[in-house]
Amino acid sequence: MYTKKERLFGLIVNKMQITKISNLKEIYPKKIAKNWELYLLVALPVLYIFIFKYIPMYGIQIAFKEFNSTKGIVDSTWVGMKYFIEFINSYNFWNIFLNTLGISLYKLLVGTPLPIFLALSLNYCYKSFYKKIVQMVTYAPHFISTVVICGMILQFLSPRYGMVNNLIKLFGGESINFMAIPELFKSVYVLSDVWQQAGWGSIIFLAALSSINFEQHEAAIVDGASILQRIRYVDIPGIMPIIVIMFILNIGRIMEVGFEKVLLLQNPLNLSVSEVIQTYIYRVGISAALPNFSYSTAVGLFTAIINFALLFTFNRIAKGLGETSLW
Repeated sequence: MYTKKERLFGLIVNKMQITKISNLKEIYPKKIAKNWELYLLVALPVLYIFIFKYIPMYGIQIAFKEFNSTKGIVDSTWVGMKYFIEFINSYNFWNIFLNTLGISLYKLLVGTPLPIFLALSLNYCYKSFYKKIVQMVTYAPHFISTVVICGMILQFLSPRYGMVNNLIKLFGGESINFMAIPELFKSVYVLSDVWQQAGWGSIIFLAALSSINFEQHEAAIVDGASILQRIRYVDIPGIMPIIVIMFILNIGRIMEVGFEKVLLLQNPLNLSVSEVIQTYIYRVGISAALPNFSYSTAVGLFTAIINFALLFTFNRIAKGLGETSLW
């Protein structure tokens, strides 16, 4: 049995909760009406994600069916893991898988530290004029279309009139057909991608650097720390949570090299190293004489499962090593 004081306390708490709920019911509609522009701004990306990301998940089931367009998704024959096994047992599975993984790891290795280095350099650039020029030059490639970027790469590396080969010949070398040498494809792809994305990727690290309390830098200066020591002992630890989160997100996309750029840079001479899972899905599922939508969906789902497993694993590792993680 509860005492009189305990019953009285329970009644007061219940009354407070009811009052709080009723106040929320009155406050939230007023807030929404007052700030409807902000809610509309948020509603658009939410609607986009729901329409183009969540609704299409209904079609994932065709990876386990013999999809027939006349029967539809629901009435198509169930075949289970047939297409997953077919893909894994295909003669070019390991070639495609290793090409995708190799380009992704190369990109991760080269592309991860450069935005951090650029952000640190801009953070210690005290002349705003030069800082703005560098930011404009490094950010601009991000906004150039992938088709235009690939056209520029092919023009620069052209063996006959390309700027790179003209410089090589100027110093007494011989012209190189970069796009015809399979061993050079990964470097061309990754380095051009880093050039295009490094400036844009540095923005988030610049924002993280600006949130570091300047009193830490003042204390380091008083102790006689150099710029490199301030970077090592103040800046890097300050942005380490952001670095870890960005690294985990990049790991979660490791099997998604991209589609447009690889396809535009491909040719019969470098196909052995440039054929990745995304272009393979395009060739088998869309551009083939007899498109196999079930097979291409199964291949896409296969890569999504690997990405999710890597994301989950590295998030657990990061959480175990420190306090920074996605969840």
